[in-house]
Amino acid sequence: VPLVESGGGLVQPGGSLRLSCAASGFTFSYYDMSWYRRAPGKERELVANISSAGDTTHFADSVKGRFTISRDNSKKTVYLQMNNLKSEDTAKYYCNARLLWNDFWGQGTQVTVSS
Repeated sequence: VPLVESGGGLVQPGGSLRLSCAASGFTFSYYDMSWYRRAPGKERELVANISSAGDTTHFADSVKGRFTISRDNSKKTVYLQMNNLKSEDTAKYYCNARLLWNDFWGQGTQVTVSS
């Protein structure tokens, strides 16, 4: 499995979680990395992405100022730090690696924000 997510769970509104995505089987440092999410009954949404070198990031408007994305190419891992979580952040979060026609996905990790 090229990508394995971890770090999801149940958290109260206003809380924080840090998701991790560990890569294997490909040259991680060449790939742009993204986090997507899919909530029940909704389409998949791009949450954040980071360039291969880690010098460019992009965030969905719904998470700007609350989420940060980072990567450690030496550990072949990308992170999503989620702060001030809201109920509408409840979704399954997926890691994606993309380079030209190569496209890898993880199995996802569930994030539930509820009191």
